[in-house]
Amino acid sequence: MIEHLAIIMDGNGRWATKRGLSRSDGHRAGAENIRRVVDAARSEGIKYLTVYAFSTENWKRPKPEVNFLMALIGEFTRTMLGDMMKNNVRLRTIGRTGDLPLAARVALNHAIEATKDNTGFTLNIALSYGGRAEIVDAVNRLLKEGHKGDLTEAEFARYLYAPDIPDPELLIRAGGEFRLSNFLLWESSYSEIYVTDTLWPDFNADTLRSALEFYAGRDRRFGNIKTK
Repeated sequence: MIEHLAIIMDGNGRWATKRGLSRSDGHRAGAENIRRVVDAARSEGIKYLTVYAFSTENWKRPKPEVNFLMALIGEFTRTMLGDMMKNNVRLRTIGRTGDLPLAARVALNHAIEATKDNTGFTLNIALSYGGRAEIVDAVNRLLKEGHKGDLTEAEFARYLYAPDIPDPELLIRAGGEFRLSNFLLWESSYSEIYVTDTLWPDFNADTLRSALEFYAGRDRRFGNIKTK
């Protein structure tokens, strides 16, 4: 059974281009699909879903596209809130969210506060997120606290963005690319990785089920030699 699923939501632009639509149309379709995938993950008994929505590198995209994405974050959060409350879903974020525009931060913080006591499922959205940035931020927190002496991995992990969320057992990449793209570098060290050619707006319950079937057939050794 998977407790924590992570997804790199790739392919919105390609999905739109194939249909003669704008990149904004693709991003909106991708945002709307999060709702459906949350429902599918909940039905599979998954407890945590972390989705890669906006990376630290995405700030380099054209300004109109970035502005649209920032507005879409606020719109998505407001429209999703009712469903999250109805379905006992808690919203979390990871990343340098202080870099987001005020309107997006206000919408996110309102939903995070409103859903903080929900216990059925956690939707964790990576925004202005980078795996390297997360590790650097953890080190800087350690330095500011004046930590001295050697650290264990477990002690260091407490300084990551979401130390209370277990590492993902399965990481899915939509869109067919074979790279992590700076996503959950620490947490996904022993995650099984599943790549699908399905573009994110088309990712559905059947795609998820195929990934879960792949995971079920894996032999998770964590560096150990299998013994019988």
